[in-house]
Amino acid sequence: MSNRIVCLVLVALLVFIQLQMWSGHGSIPDVAQLQHKLDMQQAANARAKLANDQLTSEVADLKTGLGSVEEKARMELGMVKPNEIYVQVQR
Repeated sequence: MSNRIVCLVLVALLVFIQLQMWSGHGSIPDVAQLQHKLDMQQAANARAKLANDQLTSEVADLKTGLGSVEEKARMELGMVKPNEIYVQVQR
């Protein structure tokens, strides 16, 4: 009789462990979902880092040289130097 009780207790523990492993917090599907979210966040972080690096480079260029400031003024603000003729070509 005691062997039977021990077997039932062990089977109950095995079933309980299997239920915890396949459902609930920390289960295999839960971990897979969290891994997917982590991968997506790491990709978003990589894109943000690239954008930050580009902006940092642009700020450094603007601080060090007037050529990039002049280029931005010409392209974005339509700056024209004295005695210069502005010509716009449309395609």
